[in-house]
Amino acid sequence: MEIVLASSSPRRLELLKRITENFIVIPSNFDEDTIKFQGDFGKYVVELSENKALSVFSKIAEPSIIIGSDTIVAIEGEVLGKPKDRDDAIRMLKKLSGKIHYVYTGVTVLNTVSNKTVKDFVKTSVKFSKLDDAQICKYVDSGEPYGKAGAYAIQGYAGVFVEEIHGCFFNIVGLPLNKLKNMLGEMGINL
Repeated sequence: MEIVLASSSPRRLELLKRITENFIVIPSNFDEDTIKFQGDFGKYVVELSENKALSVFSKIAEPSIIIGSDTIVAIEGEVLGKPKDRDDAIRMLKKLSGKIHYVYTGVTVLNTVSNKTVKDFVKTSVKFSKLDDAQICKYVDSGEPYGKAGAYAIQGYAGVFVEEIHGCFFNIVGLPLNKLKNMLGEMGINL
């Protein structure tokens, strides 16, 4: 069975390579805006990941295991997705400054032969140091925050903002490897 990563994220691709080289990438074209946040972060990211996997399912003829994933940053009841523009990135980083926030990644593993689906999420808490306006603007102007949930990349320069982490580091990057390996095991794929 072929393993298919339903994502165009270079971070997810790099992380999946840590546990297997045998996969292909078929980016999902699912419109995330069609799913509205209803107050439950875990349920929300699982629903997004499932829809990403299902959107790729329709494109595949070969027997496959499809991995769909989605990551969000949550703070004070708000979902921080990818920043729309510079002002949005600055707003997000100011909100995260000096506080604890949570990173949720939903993962769905779908077997195209049996139609069996395993889905779950991982939650990691992250505490940022207090950031001043100059630090925030310099970071935003580096371009790194764009395309990243919460307007930061922990594996990049923003790692210096992080004071404390509780939970899976790889979840923050975008693909919780331990959870994924266990889910693939439930599908009979032992890596």
